[in-house]
Amino acid sequence: MNNNLAIEMKNITMIFNKKIIANNNINLKVKKGEIHAIIGENGAGKSTLMSILFGLYNPTFGEIFINGKSQIITNPVKANKLGIGMVHQHFKLIETYPFWKNISLGSEQTFLKFFINKQKTIKKITEIMNKYNLNIDLNKKPINSSVASQQKAEILKALYKESNILIFDEPTAVLTPNEIDGFLEVLLNLKKMGKTIVFITHKMAEIKKVADTATVLRNGEVVGEFDVKSTTVEQFATSMVGRKLKEVHVNYKEIKKDVILSIENLSMQNHNNHKITALKDFSLEISKGEIVSISGVEGNGQLELVNAITGLSKIKKGKIFIKNNLINKASVTKRYHKYKISHIPEDRHKHGLVLNNNLIDNMVLQDISQKKFSKFGFINFNAVQEYGQNIVKKYDVRNSQSGYAIARQLSGGNQQKAIVGRELERESDLIVIFQPTRGLDIGSIEFIHSEILKAKEKGKAILLISYELSEIIALSDRVIVLNSGNKVGELKGKEINIDKIGLMMMGERI
Repeated sequence: MNNNLAIEMKNITMIFNKKIIANNNINLKVKKGEIHAIIGENGAGKSTLMSILFGLYNPTFGEIFINGKSQIITNPVKANKLGIGMVHQHFKLIETYPFWKNISLGSEQTFLKFFINKQKTIKKITEIMNKYNLNIDLNKKPINSSVASQQKAEILKALYKESNILIFDEPTAVLTPNEIDGFLEVLLNLKKMGKTIVFITHKMAEIKKVADTATVLRNGEVVGEFDVKSTTVEQFATSMVGRKLKEVHVNYKEIKKDVILSIENLSMQNHNNHKITALKDFSLEISKGEIVSISGVEGNGQLELVNAITGLSKIKKGKIFIKNNLINKASVTKRYHKYKISHIPEDRHKHGLVLNNNLIDNMVLQDISQKKFSKFGFINFNAVQEYGQNIVKKYDVRNSQSGYAIARQLSGGNQQKAIVGRELERESDLIVIFQPTRGLDIGSIEFIHSEILKAKEKGKAILLISYELSEIIALSDRVIVLNSGNKVGELKGKEINIDKIGLMMMGERI
């Protein structure tokens, strides 16, 4: 028995449906008071392993020790009692409850033992928010809030319960650069207070900044345990994917003007509060074979712009044209089929997938009425199966069971690869891409970036919204920067660099 270990997992094996081996004989040791990173490709078994530790799954084989004592963690309530808290990659929030209720659920401040003391509960949460710079409107409901606000609420939930062992599963995937810096400070502060942190992330810079030790998983097995300070990013990357990665970068050249998307003086109301104008007199043209990126801190009009183009929100003022056709009043279906718009949405669960359907069905959702998939109301199941399976195979969607896996059962990264594959492979003139590599590992990012560049070479017009500045720099012909719903400026080709974008994101015109 090692009293220095907060967590020891011995010979953990997890087999789903008697055939999918998610974890294979994994041994993991996490020291008390350290930040331990778990890294690996999508579907490598990271989230499954941590779900076992949190009691969401019971392992097929293996043993778990918490603070040196053998424990059978049958459910999250037992995990909480052992001082284990978890921030999940996919939010576990009740959408119709305000954030303060979600955060305190089951651990509310009370008076006379039975009545919830709302004021006292909110006061305690507010103290935590201020301490860790994780501010949200506690009276707002998740259903009316941004993805980033929901993520912050999940982090606050774990901090509120004062767990000694905190598991974070891709907690920064939807946060802006400033918010990420603040969150990493949170981790370091928690470590100073003696908390033990297990941190699943794909972002190497984050690992190098805060982690002490890293365990690399590949195909459900431990590849190795590394001291973070003495291991290079290249060594981590090679260990994760089993090969050296290539650098993917746009080959900029002057684009011949052949306008696919034209936006004139577009103004949009905030999707949460219609009294606020989120996008103001915005104009833009994107030509065939051009990638134009929108950069800016989250909440500066990006979502409203995408919703206006894809038909998810009504236009307040202005005009949107596809190949000189006004589409302001066109239905979502018409935009997909007649005007050939593809859309990789920000929220993959709400707008990207039917979670209870299998992957093959999800690959043809928008196009099932097209001739190649159905005639006279009869579906050509062979054509649907072949098409869906080709996408799943090409985009390396792991644990897909040849496309018959239910979408909900896949890891977040594999869900994302399926959506990206579907939208890039569809026949389209314009591809609207929002956070394409959120939650993806570095090998998958390399592949998705190369496929986006191939779509550009095929002459597709691409609008990219990303909060990853490295992604914007790698893929953009032009960068438009938004601040408070206003277009601050534009950079083109060799003008594009991280310093200029950063200044413009703060509202400076260059």
